[in-house]
Amino acid sequence: MKKTFVFVSAMLLATSMFAQQAPPAGAAGRGAGAPGGGRGRGGSPVGVLEETGFTKIFDGTLKGWDCDPDFWKAENDILVGETTATHQPPQNIFCIWKGGQPADFELKMDYRLTGARTGNSGIQYRSQEMPEVAKWVLKGYQADIDAAQQYSGQVYEERGRGFLALRGQIVYIPNGGKTGSIGATGDGDQLKGSIKLYDWNEIHIIARGNTIIQLINGKVMSVVVDDDTANRKMSGLLGVQLHKTPADMKMEVRNVRLKTF
Repeated sequence: MKKTFVFVSAMLLATSMFAQQAPPAGAAGRGAGAPGGGRGRGGSPVGVLEETGFTKIFDGTLKGWDCDPDFWKAENDILVGETTATHQPPQNIFCIWKGGQPADFELKMDYRLTGARTGNSGIQYRSQEMPEVAKWVLKGYQADIDAAQQYSGQVYEERGRGFLALRGQIVYIPNGGKTGSIGATGDGDQLKGSIKLYDWNEIHIIARGNTIIQLINGKVMSVVVDDDTANRKMSGLLGVQLHKTPADMKMEVRNVRLKTF
């Protein structure tokens, strides 16, 4: 019964976020007393939620963050990770926030990925370190980001189950059963159009219980409801990825803020 409630609640949340849009043509003004209207029908959309309860976790320096200084720095209130064709990490590495291991949270930040079209990055969460591989290596959920915009917006699991939900998908992962798509947040190509290339974008990650929602620039990109108790993680580290690639890349983040529940 509890699992069913969590699942249904998650789907209602995802659906409501997707459904918030302007009323169809001709619907404006229909309220109580309007022709064809009635209470609660044809009203104005819900307004934008005021942001409250968030704490900035990047103060413009590397204080509280653990990063490879060969690739990461802080300048002008921006966290910067950068590689060149001849200066690459031996594997994907992360700049890791050491201020906690959030369980239920919302995370927001602005990011900008520039350089070659092979550029690849992501925001890691509910993750764990893997010192047996190397320092600054993480395993866990990732909000994927790439310069070619093939993967941006999807839910990926680094060093784990791989692709969990592509851009535009709502995916259910059962406990021991077969993963499947159960709905959509929109068309993947249309959602791609709302992501700015080589410019600043806002990413917003919501993790509540077994449900993950990822947004970019206010658009719901992907949703995962994860009941895979053997593999899912319900809390863990946050980090920003610097992917090993064949060419130059620069990943920048700013205005990083966290709200925990």
